[in-house]
Amino acid sequence: MAIAKKVTINDVAHAAGVSVATVSLVLSGKGRISTATGERVSQAIEHLGFVRNRQAASLRGGQTGVIGLIVGDLSSPFYAELAAGLIEALESQGKMVFLTQGGKQGEHMLQRFATLVSQGVDGVVIAGSVDQGMELRDKADESGVPLVFASRASYLDDVDLIRPDNMQAAQMITEHLIRRGHQRIAWLGGLSASLTRAERVGGYCATLLKFGLPFHSEWVVECETSQKQASQALTQLLRHNPTITAVVCYNNVVAMGAWLGLMRAGWQSGEHAVDYYDKRVALAAFADVPEKDLDDAPMSWVITPAREMGKSVAERMLQRIEDRKSTARNQIMPPRLVKQQ
Repeated sequence: MAIAKKVTINDVAHAAGVSVATVSLVLSGKGRISTATGERVSQAIEHLGFVRNRQAASLRGGQTGVIGLIVGDLSSPFYAELAAGLIEALESQGKMVFLTQGGKQGEHMLQRFATLVSQGVDGVVIAGSVDQGMELRDKADESGVPLVFASRASYLDDVDLIRPDNMQAAQMITEHLIRRGHQRIAWLGGLSASLTRAERVGGYCATLLKFGLPFHSEWVVECETSQKQASQALTQLLRHNPTITAVVCYNNVVAMGAWLGLMRAGWQSGEHAVDYYDKRVALAAFADVPEKDLDDAPMSWVITPAREMGKSVAERMLQRIEDRKSTARNQIMPPRLVKQQ
């Protein structure tokens, strides 16, 4: 005897000629769905004999207890820490997190968002740089699903967004070097296409100007996040500009590459090069890892605690679920200077 195939939400969507997300919205009673579309979906459900499972029943009651989290790239230490803080905070409130990746360039964000909506999540958090932010916001409004963004840098307005203060962090670490007596300070790392880098370089430049210190474009050096490339770039920078006394590094990987470059330059050139570099060139960096995981190298760090940022994102999401009409706002997380050497 053949066993009848279970009718799924995908079958209903196909029969009604709508998306899975639309079927989910009809089941949940959320979002803006026309009467005609609602009737078409209901007819397909009745015709196919679709049985609403426990999740669907929960949707009808209003909440599933599940939050969707789309991370651009989990290999990024910053977003991995942010996700850990978010999940810890939400689970402490009895929520579950459905985690997926949106792609390093955000190429899968829209698709992942539609999938999460179709699963009936109570809200969606997007962690990463998002070029389709406005489109995602509009889709969230249409589906009635709360949406919160978390990003290292962002130009998005009129959305719920939590991000670090990159400019303040750069000002803080640059001023720290200046107050230690450095007047010729270079920048190493990051690529020009990065919005995070642009904000940080902006803070670095603004601080030099504030204190009347020289700025030279050739002292701002791009390089990939690679210890090898950072080491080579710093060695070349100091070879052509030997009067530089301090370097601000884009992140902890670049910083460690720079430190290795200083050591290698001293070893290769012999005589008093090691003493020169150790005493005359100070390194400072932005940390993309927790304070406890910072490398034990002689430098200063400025960090924005990603895990704490994740907890703030969780708190904001819970607020949005409780009050969906609350005004969207941008929240900026302050940096702090740590491990001064």
